[in-house]
Amino acid sequence: MSEVKLTAETRTEFGKGAARRIRRDNKVPGVLYGHGSDPLHLTLPGHELLLALRTPNVLISLDIDGKTNELAIPKAVQRDPLKGFLEHVDLQLVKRGEKVQVEIPVHTEGELAPGGNLLEHVLDALPVETEATHIPESVTVSIEGLEAGASVLAKDITLPSGTTLAVEDDAVVLQVLAAQAEETEGESAEGEEAAEA
Repeated sequence: MSEVKLTAETRTEFGKGAARRIRRDNKVPGVLYGHGSDPLHLTLPGHELLLALRTPNVLISLDIDGKTNELAIPKAVQRDPLKGFLEHVDLQLVKRGEKVQVEIPVHTEGELAPGGNLLEHVLDALPVETEATHIPESVTVSIEGLEAGASVLAKDITLPSGTTLAVEDDAVVLQVLAAQAEETEGESAEGEEAAEA
């Protein structure tokens, strides 16, 4: 679990015009909330924030106005749909030792059984509850030798120590779908014969 230090400034200007001015300076408007405190509106360094957000559930140590230090995790990130730059970020205040609910990416290893079957990620990310300062970056699931019709349930995934599921045990995370290629070829041949007739 990586911790990234960022400097942040409190902001008092709001609205689209203020947000545009902030983004022109290569900075990103954001809000820090949680623990029953009033939301704190911040300006964050754009490039450093972009790099930090490449790590899922990154723990951010915020130096706010050079006066206070807070720990936060990203909860919502808005990006420009065309250019992809950061438009706004919501950060959740966390404390060391506190449990938080997050979603961690699911990675696979190994090969499916021969036969051209397809692997469907029903859940791309697994909802878990874990300590804020020890959020796992991802979980890895072996799909070695799985055949059509097989599925991996949430309870089948080995989680790191101190991490528990925040989803039903029998929730399907991955499933193997039977190959459809042969049927598709047969259907297209039937279609051609019908067209000729």
